[in-house]
Amino acid sequence: MAMIPFHDRDGVIWQDGELVPWREAKVHVLTHGLHYASAVFEGERSYGGEVFKMTEHHERLHFSAEVLGFKIPYSVAEIDAAAEAVLRANKIVDGYVRPVAWRGSEMMGVSAQQNSIHLAVAAWEWPAYFTPEARLEGIRMTVSEWRRPAPDTAPVKSKAAGLYMICTLSKHKAEAAGYNDALMLDYRGRIAEATGANIFLVQDGKIHTPTPDCFLDGITRRTVIELARTRGYEVVERAIMPEELGKTDEVFITGTAVEVTPVREIDQYSFTPGAVTKDLLTAYDALVQPAPQPAVAVGAAE
Repeated sequence: MAMIPFHDRDGVIWQDGELVPWREAKVHVLTHGLHYASAVFEGERSYGGEVFKMTEHHERLHFSAEVLGFKIPYSVAEIDAAAEAVLRANKIVDGYVRPVAWRGSEMMGVSAQQNSIHLAVAAWEWPAYFTPEARLEGIRMTVSEWRRPAPDTAPVKSKAAGLYMICTLSKHKAEAAGYNDALMLDYRGRIAEATGANIFLVQDGKIHTPTPDCFLDGITRRTVIELARTRGYEVVERAIMPEELGKTDEVFITGTAVEVTPVREIDQYSFTPGAVTKDLLTAYDALVQPAPQPAVAVGAAE
């Protein structure tokens, strides 16, 4: 199947307060966000036409912009409304929503104090990030040579575009070697996350996950932790060294795109997607998917 490029599609994108034809949603080549990564974004999923935890995502978008030193000129409520408008206009029920905010092109240089701030919201149909077969069987990962930076070297608490450069490098190298994704360690050599998802380890029935002190504390991560504790699992947030993979029974990753996806291999370590992973995968799917509507019997009174 031929890939449809993202710049050449039908539909509309919300940009700076209005819906514009998809192909006309453009920025100038000298936009500061392109040259200096002064941009922040979110990744959201719609299920049954509703964006999961939409307001929480847009609150984080505002926070990320503040960390990068600029203010988005639209409120959280206005961004919520924009996302809903884009879904309706493009007739998307199950899809992916991408808000992005960036500094404009008034000034070109490291300093950009006078640049305007722009916001766009796009949405498109979105199948599973991994194929159903890969998701149920577990994906293969390899450890990246790139590490998540220390909190005093990068704005690690924001969902900033520049932080994802090493994720792209890591994922490209992993895919070229036949893996699905890469595991990234942090600046101390501890397990951090995947290239676009958080990671969990199951050891002796307990769920362990790295403390998010130098990488994003994902919205899906927090949701799965809450689900796990509600279901009676003990969840431990702590520093985890990579050698602990040798005593780990199950591994899974979480994120808006990957949802809950089992991992069957990280380099020389093998895992079996087990009961804990499958339980949380099922619980998360049930949480985000809209409840089926009851069938109306033929001839029922209106």
